[in-house]
Amino acid sequence: MSTMPEPAAPDSPRVQTALAHVEQAVQEERITTGAAENIRCWLTENRYREYRDSVLRHIDEEQWQKLDDVFWTIIPFGTGGRRGRMYEIGSNAINDRTIGESAQGLADYVVKYHGGKKPLSCAIAYDTRHRSRHFTELCAEVMVAAGIKVYLLDDYRATPQLSFAVRYLECDCGIMVTASHNPPSDNAVKVYWSSGAQVLPPHDKAIIDGVMSCQEIKRGNFEQALKDGQIEIVTDKIDAAFLDAASACSFSGPREVRILYSPLHGVGEAAVVPLLQRDGFESVTVYEPHRQPSGDFPNVPGHVSNPENSAVFEKPIEQARIEGFDLVMATDPDCDRLGIAAPKTTDTAGEWGTFTGNQIAALLANYVLDKSATAGKINDRSYVVKTLVTTELVRRIATAHGARCVGDLLVGYKYIAEAMDREGPEDFLYGCEESHGYLVGSYARDKDGAVACMLASELAAELKAKGQSMHDYLGELYQRYGYHSENLINVFMEGSEGMAAMKSLMKAFREAPPKSLGGMAIKQVRDYQNQTVTTISESPETAPLEGPVGNLIIMDMEEEGNYVAVRPSGTEPKVKFYIFTRLDAAESQDLEAASTKLADRIRAIENDVRDFARVSVT
Repeated sequence: MSTMPEPAAPDSPRVQTALAHVEQAVQEERITTGAAENIRCWLTENRYREYRDSVLRHIDEEQWQKLDDVFWTIIPFGTGGRRGRMYEIGSNAINDRTIGESAQGLADYVVKYHGGKKPLSCAIAYDTRHRSRHFTELCAEVMVAAGIKVYLLDDYRATPQLSFAVRYLECDCGIMVTASHNPPSDNAVKVYWSSGAQVLPPHDKAIIDGVMSCQEIKRGNFEQALKDGQIEIVTDKIDAAFLDAASACSFSGPREVRILYSPLHGVGEAAVVPLLQRDGFESVTVYEPHRQPSGDFPNVPGHVSNPENSAVFEKPIEQARIEGFDLVMATDPDCDRLGIAAPKTTDTAGEWGTFTGNQIAALLANYVLDKSATAGKINDRSYVVKTLVTTELVRRIATAHGARCVGDLLVGYKYIAEAMDREGPEDFLYGCEESHGYLVGSYARDKDGAVACMLASELAAELKAKGQSMHDYLGELYQRYGYHSENLINVFMEGSEGMAAMKSLMKAFREAPPKSLGGMAIKQVRDYQNQTVTTISESPETAPLEGPVGNLIIMDMEEEGNYVAVRPSGTEPKVKFYIFTRLDAAESQDLEAASTKLADRIRAIENDVRDFARVSVT
């Protein structure tokens, strides 16, 4: 029987030569000092011994750019967990080591937190991405070795189903193996607490500390744990219970609408189609070119399965126009986000248009609140939840219906989940975020693409029965509450140089922000990291800012409802600029004129934002 050769010892001549080459590469500026420091750890510390030969091979081949990419930092926990490009080695890559230490850090903290007072359990699920099943088994083996029972969804399943499973099975934690809508090169783990929400303070910091200090990854044997009952398959049980819980959130009304649905090569079909059928929708067709589960996302433009990208709807819309569908919907690979396209008029063969995440947020908010009001379910404690970078149109809709809006939240659905439990889930009506995430009901603590599909289908059927298009319905909201138009700019800044550029850019917005954008004067700057609000004038005044603490800056313009938010992404190497514009109701009666005016305004603001960013990072 063959055995793997022992890796080179840390004090061997080969390792010492490699370390000298690393030092020389730093001096020649072929790699950064951060990369060199992490490479030294992987070459000399025993916890990385199984990866040592691979690191040595990369050094022998002088793959300095690749080494810098995968070692320049330690991959962080972002808004939902640990996410990045997969590669066999590297502290800044997704591989067996970084996934394993993530699971180990979680397991160690859960055991320590409960102090052996109860039997512990963890729910685990995975999506269609490359190596998702492999990483799932790795995480399960780590949990079992720590004495934590694993409840496994043993097929491709949605992130909200994992959130639901944690709550339904009363688990102590949960792991979802997915990189959501990222490119095929990526994977990740999302880590959940017993609430069914992604981990929040103080648990997140304690888990991260455990991950960073992890010396040994202890693993059981997956097949043996299955035989022993330490790993239990619960796919069918959770499917049935999830369907019951999500369908209980439906509203009565017409169901005569033809739906074309795309899972974008992800997990969505197993959650969305049964739910729509349970809700009474008989004409649901899955778009065949996007049906096959595949981590390559082969038939999606750019191979990026993101329903925020209108290009993913182009081919489905072609089929919908020819075959007379009323609605096209798509969910991302782990089915927690929803995108929608619909005819501009009641003519399904005519022009179609997609909706932004903010527009869907408003459409579903008005639908849910209308239905809730009709059913007498709105009282003075009722509330909706949104993030700081989600359209204020949702707040105006909630206020008009007599509901509160909890909206002073950082980006990340975990903060919406936290608000639900703080404010009381019994009074929760609806939660949304601009990145196409929506939820009703208290069965889960994460956004749910399946239940959002159900609500959108109900709305489409109700509008069809009235002879109205979804776009006309949105226009009515604009005329009632003022025309709201938003845009998102993503500026990618990869690698160590990108991180330095991001820091420089955020510093510029804090210390020397622009005085105007798009010809509109900036009134004040809200800095959520430093908890200050500063007026922009010849004599600036700074006052304390109440709100959450995070790396977010909002620049408010003199005209109410017009502002720009800036934040580094928590999941990808980029800075996000959120542009918000608004006209009052009186200026919004001519929808075409209002749309043109705000499109011009957004274009002017975007040009100024890009110019400011370009100057600030050069």
